[in-house]
Amino acid sequence: MAERLTEVYCVLIPLAEGRLILPRSCVAEVVAHSTPVEMPGAPPWYLGTIQWTGRAVPLVSFEGICGEAIPPVTGRARIVVLHCLGSELEGGYFALVSQGFPQVLRVTTDVVRPDNSRAIPERWPALCQLRMMSETPLVPDVERLESMIAQETSVAA
Repeated sequence: MAERLTEVYCVLIPLAEGRLILPRSCVAEVVAHSTPVEMPGAPPWYLGTIQWTGRAVPLVSFEGICGEAIPPVTGRARIVVLHCLGSELEGGYFALVSQGFPQVLRVTTDVVRPDNSRAIPERWPALCQLRMMSETPLVPDVERLESMIAQETSVAA
């Protein structure tokens, strides 16, 4: 019989309003913020590319993708490099701007529950919202983000 997973290490990524939550295994690295190389013709949420381990990695604003204002970069901003789940993006990585230091935590089935207090719009880059004690982080739709980035990358190429 398969063993039931009761805990997972996750990363809470601060946004201007709220947080994202992802399994730790989705995160390749958290690095200092650097100015991206802009991509002409890209939407405002596609901030450009950064150099990471010798490759150009697309950098996006989750707030911008959701139609919100893109927050200004502060001294606390970080870049969270994520592993792609699919094969649409050449290079296998993309990055999100974090509005502070991401936090690693152990999440157990005792402390996390679905939170249906917020309706998630169709075709939005989030799967759902969770409730963890006093937190209500969004679970990003990594595959949708990859697809959106890949589409913009191919248009600009």
